[in-house]
Amino acid sequence: MRFISYIETSGDPGNQRRLLAIPSRERLRRVLTHVLDEREFLSPHGVRSLSRAHRDSPFRFSSHDQEYRVAYDPGESTTGLFGGNSNWRGPVWFPLNYLLIESLERYDSFYEADFTIECPTGSGIMMTLGEVARELSRRLAGLFLRGADGGRPCDGGAQRYREDPLWRDLVSFHEYFHGDDGRGLGANHQTGWTGLAALCIERVGDVGSQRIFKRRPR
Repeated sequence: MRFISYIETSGDPGNQRRLLAIPSRERLRRVLTHVLDEREFLSPHGVRSLSRAHRDSPFRFSSHDQEYRVAYDPGESTTGLFGGNSNWRGPVWFPLNYLLIESLERYDSFYEADFTIECPTGSGIMMTLGEVARELSRRLAGLFLRGADGGRPCDGGAQRYREDPLWRDLVSFHEYFHGDDGRGLGANHQTGWTGLAALCIERVGDVGSQRIFKRRPR
């Protein structure tokens, strides 16, 4: 049991809080070091469903003289395996990201300022887990916000969404998003889960225009 569950108590004796979770504090830190690494899971637009490290080093498995491989596919699948669905091999997928955001917020309600971690990994920027959750929300919300060229990352550079007055204010809720450039992929009416973008925008709005992180000594 010591490898699959973890309990910790914090706070004053008269106002204690308890945490019951699968990873210990240090295991949580080790996992997040990879999740928040822009060379691995963290993209400019959220957390990828597979580490970018597998682009150059695919996972390989051999059985009965057959080799199977899983490589990083940031967009549409390059294989017909599983019907050509690539959700789990690189793109940014809203349900996965939102579950992570909610989990980080719950951890933060327990650890508060006692737990900080580099975000992105190697940047020297230290954040609490609550600040990490808001940073992930900011990256996801950025999929739908106009850049300097007037286009949204989710539109993939399509001119009509950037310039045509009949189209420029229409925002599609794509099924998933390219793991590197953020363009929308799959079905474009996936409001069931991509609608979570509204809650991500709400989280970002809660902190207004203030910076949600500050530099601390490494």
